[in-house]
Amino acid sequence: MLDVVVIGAGPCGIAAAIEMKQQGLNVLIIEKGCLVNSIYHYPLAMKFFSSADNLEIGGIPFITVHDKPTRAEALAYYRTVVRIHELKVHTYEKVTDLRRHESGFLIFTESKHGIRQYEAKHVILATGYYDQPHMMGVPGEELPHVHHYFRDAHPYADQKVAVIGGRNSAIDAALECYQVGADVTMIYRKAEFHESVKAWVRPVIENAIKHGRIRMHWESEVEEIKPGKVVIRKRGQVMEVPADVVFAMTGYRPDLTLLRKAGAVLDEKTGTPVLTSHMETTVPGLYLAGVVATGADATKIFIENGRYHGQLIARDIVEKQRV
Repeated sequence: MLDVVVIGAGPCGIAAAIEMKQQGLNVLIIEKGCLVNSIYHYPLAMKFFSSADNLEIGGIPFITVHDKPTRAEALAYYRTVVRIHELKVHTYEKVTDLRRHESGFLIFTESKHGIRQYEAKHVILATGYYDQPHMMGVPGEELPHVHHYFRDAHPYADQKVAVIGGRNSAIDAALECYQVGADVTMIYRKAEFHESVKAWVRPVIENAIKHGRIRMHWESEVEEIKPGKVVIRKRGQVMEVPADVVFAMTGYRPDLTLLRKAGAVLDEKTGTPVLTSHMETTVPGLYLAGVVATGADATKIFIENGRYHGQLIARDIVEKQRV
């Protein structure tokens, strides 16, 4: 019987586990991929929006030679944090079921070692949101040349690239593809870029569009994706955009399957889990940490504020143990 099982080894899950351990609780992290799996799958050349001090967890300084940390620096940093705090982490082990039990919870997992079962008094879901793309629901979205993740621009040199979306991930993909010599067209349903676009990136993309280096279709909805083209409706007019490859950078949303299996209540309209001020769901002993707590809206919680959820949870668990 474990005191706490943390599901998800992202920064917020790691931060929560550190808080549990510092309170003397026996804690295990279970992660279906590698450590900080989402960050690992970020674009290779990505830089964080936040400064290093806003990404720090566990009292370990995040040292970087840049004004904004890179993906590689973040991977090294979070590996170091886990080692310094000697956290117990099971990677490449997927949680398949979560059930309430008379003494806590039963957690079922699958890995190359087979099926396992754990018992824990408390569970913290810190599964993030990056593993589940927000699908557009249009014909052709499942075609092999359509991608919801962008890693590296090199394979797309001299290709016709269509990028769908108008936030940071879409802009980064468009700029990187242009820089390797791709013929880039962006498609966005709004009339201007989202306010969350990084301040140092906005003038670069706006200048590229202004001078015709990247074509831009504002106020345009994707109606269908076909081999070699994207069919869009732009201000009432249907037109085709040539595309050898399509990056549908339309966002991501948390996977709330385990939460529902455990019987937690969610707001019917927003999909947001109902939580106490200590991040506890309507299921006693089941807590959320990080962006999974936002439901369908993944724009309110980031590493910067989600890293503190573990403190709230640890305080609540300790207080309840005293009663």
